[in-house]
Amino acid sequence: MTGPPDGQPVEVEMLDVSQLGRLVRERRGGQSLRLAASEAGVSFSTMSRVEAGAQPDLASFTRLCAWLGMPPSRFFTPVAARPAEPLDQAIAHLSADPRLSTDAAKAISGVLREMYANLAKTAAPSKPVVACHLRAASVMRPGVPQRLGALLADIHSALEDLVVREAGR
Repeated sequence: MTGPPDGQPVEVEMLDVSQLGRLVRERRGGQSLRLAASEAGVSFSTMSRVEAGAQPDLASFTRLCAWLGMPPSRFFTPVAARPAEPLDQAIAHLSADPRLSTDAAKAISGVLREMYANLAKTAAPSKPVVACHLRAASVMRPGVPQRLGALLADIHSALEDLVVREAGR
């Protein structure tokens, strides 16, 4: 499998295996694993692994969804839409133009990319770019992740000012 031509990682929907495992456990109730697995049409070991949070293969997943009486789509988290850049939109239009051969579209796209790289102004971000990954954000009190983000942005801004002042000496 190859990624998109621009080298960006392919974004895919993620299977919520924890929800699947929880619902399988609830549906099984007091039944034995072997009996529930037999009813669902999967192996005993597959049923046990899914309840423990493992991802099943496609055939087992569809059988478990049928056994649960739920559509498979319920267990997927959709990928957030990513806005297309103007250059990417222009190149997509060129590639879709039936009047252009594949080679012609690639040639024009190459020229556009080169011109864009040379002429496009790099816009200063309206907010400082601060990357903050808070794994525990979901268990923090409301507002704490936002305050930490604002604090980190202030620290980033102060460090930028310090670097500018030091460079001016």
